[in-house]
Amino acid sequence: MKKTSRLLAVSILNRVDKGAFAEPLLDETLSGGLLPDKPDRALLTHLVYGVLRRQAFLDWVIKAIYHGKAKDISPPVRNILRVGLFQVFFTDRIPSFALVNEAVKTAKWLVPNRQGLVNALLRNAIRQRDRLVFPSESEDPIGYISVVHSHPPWLVERFREIFGLAEASAICRANNEIPPLTVRVNRLKTSREQLIAELLAPGIGATPTILSPDGLHLTNPPGPLSEMSCYKAGQFYIQDEASQLISRLVSPRPGETLLDLCAGSGGKTTHLAELMDNQGSIFALDIRQEKIEALHDATQKRGIRIIKGIVADGRETLPGEMPRLFDRILLDAPCSGLGTLRRNPEIKWRLKREDLPALAANQLALLMNAARYLKIGGYLVYATCSVLPEENEDVIGNFLGQRKDFQLGHPGTSVPARLLDESGLFRTSTHVDQTDGFFGAVLRKKA
Repeated sequence: MKKTSRLLAVSILNRVDKGAFAEPLLDETLSGGLLPDKPDRALLTHLVYGVLRRQAFLDWVIKAIYHGKAKDISPPVRNILRVGLFQVFFTDRIPSFALVNEAVKTAKWLVPNRQGLVNALLRNAIRQRDRLVFPSESEDPIGYISVVHSHPPWLVERFREIFGLAEASAICRANNEIPPLTVRVNRLKTSREQLIAELLAPGIGATPTILSPDGLHLTNPPGPLSEMSCYKAGQFYIQDEASQLISRLVSPRPGETLLDLCAGSGGKTTHLAELMDNQGSIFALDIRQEKIEALHDATQKRGIRIIKGIVADGRETLPGEMPRLFDRILLDAPCSGLGTLRRNPEIKWRLKREDLPALAANQLALLMNAARYLKIGGYLVYATCSVLPEENEDVIGNFLGQRKDFQLGHPGTSVPARLLDESGLFRTSTHVDQTDGFFGAVLRKKA
């Protein structure tokens, strides 16, 4: 059978069910040449992310139209149904008969003994589409938001506890929107104006971001950005607008010595080097060898000379070849990722409420260790891509309760004032700012 967008979508979703993440699987599939036509590539991405964003809604429909026990449906059949039902309820360009036929073809290839079930259930869903009953918004608001806006009930309830019901609903609704394609300009190699002009030549729309002075929103790229010559030349980095602001919170200066304790593949690390005009030293740690290798590739591509990547555990004593004290430290702490659900919707189906204490304990351990290496008068920035106080304000409160030699600093004009609260804590929200949800705190070591 020809590898269609729908078949590949189901195959990817099957792997996501087993613990993989959608983004690298999509990148691997799209770069493999299986779908040469742009509309088919776009459809694959739309189906995979659409199903993951709307999974609870789709599973509610399956439960409503299946007369047996829905939990007994095998994962491959469930994903074929999810892909079909997503097209029934959330697309209007595909005729019903066509999407049913495609689903049956996919079932014939992957689970040939279940193609009759797939055919019957999808046709039943199309007939009942306007008669399905969902939880009552007035009588069961948590159930309603959980199904209609497709989030696990515990998370909806936690959002309600923190933000109130109306804002919880707005957050969940925004988490299902398609995020903009945002990049950060490498000012060591170009400017926003120059990059906009270069992108216009192949017909790409490029508009400056409002919050970040380094960002661009792109539209209508002819193919993957990673295949573009200006990307290969290191002129931009794919990065959400709120994420770009974290490096500006650090406010690094040329010639300083910095520590990036959990650098990952280097999105914020390379930005720090750019803000330092490639002058000074940045020591970037990550516990994973593959992340440090990706960081090395990123620095080479972008012409950055001041970053030294080191494989090490940020909770332990720093390796001996490193400085003992730093002017500034960034701790972009491992977190739940709940601020990135537009881009990583599978997170909401994996995270459990009982996971939060362990995350917070690890974050505090990293923060306490980072504090050991900051110079008196220096600044330590703690950041997460979470919107939960358990990972944010509570961690900062616990830290300041133990380290009396630290105090909250104020970011000043390094980021837009509207993103700061009265104590100087930094926050972005998907439903308000149309960015990922980030938190940041600037901590100063007192004399």
